[in-house]
Amino acid sequence: QVQLVESGGGLVQAGGSLRLSCAASGGTISYSAMGWFRQAPGKEREFVAGISWNGGSTRYADSVKGRFAISRDNAKNTMYLQMNSLKPEDTAVYSCAAGRTGVLLIATNGYAYWGQGTQVTVSS
Repeated sequence: QVQLVESGGGLVQAGGSLRLSCAASGGTISYSAMGWFRQAPGKEREFVAGISWNGGSTRYADSVKGRFAISRDNAKNTMYLQMNSLKPEDTAVYSCAAGRTGVLLIATNGYAYWGQGTQVTVSS
């Protein structure tokens, strides 16, 4: 069973950058679409970014388009999220997820494995 562990979260000032990593173990993610989701206090979990199994297709939430970049290194069984120009409204717990197939999906039910999440806090 695939296990996912996020890292790279923390406290940053508005306008700053962070790079999140999602390391997989217990199986390969090479053939799975991958996604980043976030959940702020009192809000539902929302899709942030996704990438197809080979990195050929990516998709972003409108709120992060142009500021965040998702990538993956299948040789390292790892996915990344580069977050630039961070805003206070980006504050949330960020979780990575491995898809049931290689096709990029937005809905949470398209993902079979989830990490525990990493806190990102952006101060104004």
